[in-house]
Amino acid sequence: MAEKKAGVIVIISSPSGAGKTTLVKKISKRNKFSISISHTTRKPRAKEKNGKDYYFVNNEKFKKLIKNKKLLEYAKVFKNYYGSYKKTVIDKLNKGENIIFDIDWQGTKQIKKKKLKYKIITIFILPPSKKELFNRLLKRDQKDKKIALERMKQFKTDVMHWKDYDFTVINDKIEKCYKQIINFINKKNEKNILKINKKFVKDHIQNLIN
Repeated sequence: MAEKKAGVIVIISSPSGAGKTTLVKKISKRNKFSISISHTTRKPRAKEKNGKDYYFVNNEKFKKLIKNKKLLEYAKVFKNYYGSYKKTVIDKLNKGENIIFDIDWQGTKQIKKKKLKYKIITIFILPPSKKELFNRLLKRDQKDKKIALERMKQFKTDVMHWKDYDFTVINDKIEKCYKQIINFINKKNEKNILKINKKFVKDHIQNLIN
């Protein structure tokens, strides 16, 4: 019997509010794609469920996972910890499932450093404008302006990490962005090179941070 082909790691990152979680959920509906559900110490938002959106744990339990080296990656983002449980991810990859990570640049860096035997595809999502990003953040955090402003301050730091990713795309219309991501994943799997317009991305980022 032929050995089962291992799955691919697909990492989707973005500044907070750019829409990566919506895109990750959409991609996960495809055949042989599943989401790596992160552990986190943050409180659940409205409609979020434990074990479906995140595994919600306290600080003590999360630090124990770090100490026992149970996490493939972890990071502290806006005073809360987030991390991916290593065994679950590796088991799924070995079964041929493609695992999608909804993580930030810190976690991405850690996974890439580990030099895993699995193929890794990294994608960075940008918002269409600063105004749209702020509106999304307000909507997501129940119109809490203080939280939205805090995340906007972090935006300038986060957005500059697009250079560390294989592909960068602007999330203006969700369906269009989704199709671009799937096209890129397919091209990478076929070992075709799909180049991004770096000047266009740089100009767009300049408009976002000014």
